[in-house]
Amino acid sequence: MTSDARKVPSGRLARLGVFGQLAAGVAGNVVAEGARRLARGERPQMSDLLLTPANAVRVTDQLSRLRGAAMKLGQMISLDAGDMLPPELTQILARLRDAGSIMPPAQLEKVLAVSWGANWRRQFRRFDARPVAAASIGQVHRAELPDGRVVAIKVQYPGIANSIDADVDNVATLLKVSGLLPAGLAIEPLLTEAKRQLHEEADYLREAAQMTRYADLLADDPMFVVPRPLMDLTDSQVLAMDFITASPIESLESAPDDVRNRAMQALLALVLRELFEFGFMQTDPNFANFRWQAATGKIVVLDFGAARAVPPDVTSGYHALLSAAFRGDHAGIRQALIEVGFVSAAQFEHHGDALDRIITVVLAQISRPDAVADEFDFADRSFVEQIRAEIPQIAADRANWHIPPAEALFVQRKVSGTVLLAVKMKARLPLTAMVAPYI
Repeated sequence: MTSDARKVPSGRLARLGVFGQLAAGVAGNVVAEGARRLARGERPQMSDLLLTPANAVRVTDQLSRLRGAAMKLGQMISLDAGDMLPPELTQILARLRDAGSIMPPAQLEKVLAVSWGANWRRQFRRFDARPVAAASIGQVHRAELPDGRVVAIKVQYPGIANSIDADVDNVATLLKVSGLLPAGLAIEPLLTEAKRQLHEEADYLREAAQMTRYADLLADDPMFVVPRPLMDLTDSQVLAMDFITASPIESLESAPDDVRNRAMQALLALVLRELFEFGFMQTDPNFANFRWQAATGKIVVLDFGAARAVPPDVTSGYHALLSAAFRGDHAGIRQALIEVGFVSAAQFEHHGDALDRIITVVLAQISRPDAVADEFDFADRSFVEQIRAEIPQIAADRANWHIPPAEALFVQRKVSGTVLLAVKMKARLPLTAMVAPYI
């Protein structure tokens, strides 16, 4: 067994036991940290004791051990929080994007035997037991068919599909019991939608169909490559597809400016097409789902478990929001934020001044001289601190916390993730010209 192989807890009791260990460990850290702070004469708040680096490490380690829905939720938090979390916690939570341990060979053998039969290896000239990637729902292996064709095989962790509902409920319980969420906050609709999406992601036959649809949509786009499934080797828990050689998207960081900008322009343009042309979006912007082919100058798009239709009302809401933003309409942005559901009317009533200052900062960024000249510099993050300064007073008003509609959240997740990648790549893009055809 390799050093990073850890058996996935597949039974309900085994997974519940991990949550019990997690809760006990966090509680122990809270007591110890509270005692230290009291000894220093401080009067710490419970949220301060919970959000410590030690607890963040414990949570990420245990969620990465469970994989599945629990790890997926942690990944979503780490990516979606963007610039709003403290840097220390952002760095720790980001570990979940790379923290997937792999199945031991014996466990992998059992999973594949269920799907392909005991003599499954006869279907391959070669099957690499060491995965090339490991994530929250499954791990990916490289294999070679008897005719020499190289394929990728995504194998789902055992018990993941059956554990989704319980895992989501357990994570929600931890958040509620911890006091991090107000008792009256209605998170049930979001949890229901999260469960639905995770069940969809765990159905590899559905993902194969979504992959085919996406490949067809981008078949004539010279900037993108999308694998296609091999249906004779695919079932609900094993997904076989083309193996496409490429490097991590982060390798673009060392490319010349024009190459980086061209790639990021293609990715951001793809989001606009998904939202306003396709009505269909791959909503998981995890950087690992995009690969770079330096030799061809193409981007490989992977992982279609989270691909989904974009509801027309979400599309119209984004249209209203972008239209207002690019015409400098402050009142229009206010109204669009409420209609899309990102901000509630009650929040504007209680924190209108702070929200207006945030809108003013955003409008100032869009209308910067270089932005008007069609060179929006994503590397310039000086405005983020201005926005951060307004967040604490809004976040502290727990009575008026608001959860946007799940459909809008999943779309915004893709938008935010793509922007974060543009920031990482220090891209300079003709943003106004790119958005203009859609508004």
